[in-house]
Amino acid sequence: MGVDIHSHLIPGIDDGVPDLETALTCLRAFEELGYKKVITTPHVLRDYYPNSSDAIRRGLDELREAIAQTDLTIQVDAAAEYLIDDHFVSLLQANDLLTFGPNYVLVELSFANPPLNLDEIIFQIQTRGYQPILAHPERYSYMKDQSERFHKLRVQGCLFQLNLLSLIGQYGGRVQQQAKQLLDDAMVDFVGSDLHRPRDAEKLGQLLQSKELALLGSHTFLNSSLL
Repeated sequence: MGVDIHSHLIPGIDDGVPDLETALTCLRAFEELGYKKVITTPHVLRDYYPNSSDAIRRGLDELREAIAQTDLTIQVDAAAEYLIDDHFVSLLQANDLLTFGPNYVLVELSFANPPLNLDEIIFQIQTRGYQPILAHPERYSYMKDQSERFHKLRVQGCLFQLNLLSLIGQYGGRVQQQAKQLLDDAMVDFVGSDLHRPRDAEKLGQLLQSKELALLGSHTFLNSSLL
């Protein structure tokens, strides 16, 4: 795949790595697994992690400075994982979103309920020139066995990013089943690690040696287009 588009490797600004040393450990693991590039995506959640674009850019600069002192060759960039809420809408209207590739923006939904105006927000994202990618659709319990809701989002132009670790039960059996179904239905455009800590990198390595790896072999993802 070459490129990971979902991780939390800027130290101390969300629930990801706590410090630069841990971030470098994770990046070394990515490199050893064959990745060439990581686009790390800190949370932007107003009530918990109200990270600004400038704060994320500063964190990226510090991380790159630390990488320069090592023998790592992996490329690192940053965007964000935005919770779709009123704060996101205000950032969208201000054109203050961190993107990657051809103006991709990684978004997530509440794990309790989707916003009532989700269709309108997806439309607004697109009319402002952004391409939405929905993070880990397999994890939203209210969408379980509701293929019509997935189809509707895709018809609206929303791309899907599957968490690789969902395939080996990182989030439980229900999520694992939903992840496999999305692959079977050819609804996955990107895969990502959603890596928060070194232990996640170890599990990613386990996936690459498991029978679940075969589930990915017959699919083509867009990750490599970002190299």
